[in-house]
Formats: sequence, structure tokens, C-alpha cells
Amino acid sequence: GLLSQVAQAGLLSKAQASGISLTKLEPLLALAAGNKDVMILVESAGPELLPILPTVVEIAPGALPLLGAAIQLSPAALQVAGLASLAAAAGAVYLIPDDTVVEVATQTLAVGALGAAAGASFVGSAVLGKLTA
Repeated sequence: GLLSQVAQAGLLSKAQASGISLTKLEPLLALAAGNKDVMILVESAGPELLPILPTVVEIAPGALPLLGAAIQLSPAALQVAGLASLAAAAGAVYLIPDDTVVEVATQTLAVGALGAAAGASFVGSAVLGKLTA
């Protein structure tokens, strides 16, 4: 059950070392109980990442299942996604004309969003590489 997984993961010890109370972990544990991928994410969280997890649950609970699904991808797949995002950003600059302020703003928005996606993909790839190694 969930309590066995929490004990095996050493989650409470990690939380205590990070200064997090059980009360703050309750929403995260409730979410993890219904989604095994989220439990994997919680288990892999180190002491430096654990303090932000309760905040993530409060701010964006819908993102946790997405993060749980993302950890099932291989690091190589995330690297390919990062490269594709960079290529798409370059394509946006090349294909979107820059004749008006609106078009320049569109280019800027596209490059910003795709650049952030690329960065997240590369960081995610590095983190997953360390977790799976």
C-alpha cells in the first residue's frame, strides 16, 4: 500500500531533513495514492527538491500526472524533443515575417515558449539520466 511505499522511499525522513511537516505532505501523499507515477516522482525527489513539492501540489495539481507521465520517457526522447523545440524556434524566426510589431511579438513569444520547452527538455533529460543510471 501507500504507507509501505512511503516507508520504502524514506519520504518521511527526507521530509523531516528538509523541515517539512507531515501536514504539508498530506495533499501530495493523497495525490500519490491515486497515481503511481506521482509516487515515483515523490520517491525520486531529493532533499533539495522536496520542499517545493507541496507548493507544486497546491499551485498546479493537474501538472503532477503530466510530470509522472514524463518520467516514463527516456532521456534520449527528451533530448530529441529539446532539439525539435530549438528547431521550431529557429523556424518561427525564419517563417514569421517581421514587418509589423505584432509579427515581431509573435516571433518573440514563439522563441520564448519553444526555448523554455527546449531548456526544460534538456534539464529533464539530465535529471532522468541521473535517476535511471
